[in-house]
Amino acid sequence: MLLAGAGGFAGSVLRYAVSVFAVPWSLQSGFPVGTFAVNAAGSFLIGLSAALLPAGGWQTFAMAGFCGGFTTFSAFSLEAVRMVRGGAYGAAAAYAAGSVAVCLFFAGVGLWLGAKLSR
Repeated sequence: MLLAGAGGFAGSVLRYAVSVFAVPWSLQSGFPVGTFAVNAAGSFLIGLSAALLPAGGWQTFAMAGFCGGFTTFSAFSLEAVRMVRGGAYGAAAAYAAGSVAVCLFFAGVGLWLGAKLSR
């Protein structure tokens, strides 16, 4: 549990830093750039971790902890609903569909790369 907690702390801090860094782009575009980027990167990292790390401590730290604290599915859901409520139906659909497609792609790339690196 301590490993998951420590990883979650690190992931949450990095997630906040990415969000702060992405604010200008998000405000300019009306698109939650930080959340989108974090979810894509987190999907890649969880795939890579699943492929490279043995079950146990480091995998707990990386997957349950770091990726759990870093990725932001609940924020993604809230932002998409707010876009719909604000009448930005096209942007909400693009954000939801793009997030799912990109994150599935990056999780697959992470697994593929991890398998290549572990050989």
